[in-house]
Amino acid sequence: MPNIPTFAIIAIAIICLLLILAFMSITIVPQGKHYTIERFGRYRYTLEPGLGWINPLFSHVGRRLNMMEQVMDVPSQEAITRDNAMVRVDGVVFYQITDAKKAAYEITNLSHAILNLTMTNIRTVMGSMDLDELLSKRDDINLRLLSVVDHATAPWGIKVTRIEIKDIAPPKDLVEAMGQQMKAERIKRASILESEGLRASEILRAEGAKLAIILDAEGKKDAAYLEAEARERLAEAEATATRLVSDAIKDGSTQAINYFIAQKYVEAFSKIATSKSDKVIMMPMEASSLIGSLGGIAELIKSAAVGITPPKL
Repeated sequence: MPNIPTFAIIAIAIICLLLILAFMSITIVPQGKHYTIERFGRYRYTLEPGLGWINPLFSHVGRRLNMMEQVMDVPSQEAITRDNAMVRVDGVVFYQITDAKKAAYEITNLSHAILNLTMTNIRTVMGSMDLDELLSKRDDINLRLLSVVDHATAPWGIKVTRIEIKDIAPPKDLVEAMGQQMKAERIKRASILESEGLRASEILRAEGAKLAIILDAEGKKDAAYLEAEARERLAEAEATATRLVSDAIKDGSTQAINYFIAQKYVEAFSKIATSKSDKVIMMPMEASSLIGSLGGIAELIKSAAVGITPPKL
């Protein structure tokens, strides 16, 4: 076996060492991860996703951090409200590391710190609110928690993106009391609506009666007006007839006198005929006289209609 020169062995050893060092200096960072590089125990820089190079003799990877948004469950805990009601509440926190250096070296056990900070602030926020506010203003609770926790975790290189309260569970006896209160409120609203309906019905009924009275009064008013107008027309007709008869008498016509006699005769006969107490009617008259009077009346009206002076009888 041939002897290998010493310098060749040394050269081969150096080459192998360099290859090993070159291989150790290559660091592949996965997507969504950041690696912190330390040299002699001190932070030097941060490797981002992809192919990275480090000095394998003096440097090494310190912390491997997940830069993606993460979810953390907040376990159920008891909290006392401002009105001394005991409730159980749980939630969920969404956060993301924005600064790998701060997240790695500003806080120990990052997830534990975020969890305890969130639980403490949940009790603080709920202790400043009444039970009715807790049940009806959950969005306000989420916003207040997010503002407080995000501000507190900012020096750690953390961005809290969302805090959601999953469930708020009051005690069983308190839930029953709330149910009775809700039932009473609904009965109260139903009574108010029924009273308002009766009131509206009475108002409509009163307005209808008022309108009926007004319409009846207006009808009586119109009827009285028409009746007065009819009496006025009748009076005008009687005045005209009287004037015509007076003119005829003035001219010496006996038919005008017969007209008045026949008119009174007929009126008297009508009263006797329509009387309810009289059973036997005595008529001391001659039928021919009444017929002659009626004939005189007809002649008088005919003469007045054609404008001819009636002959003297």
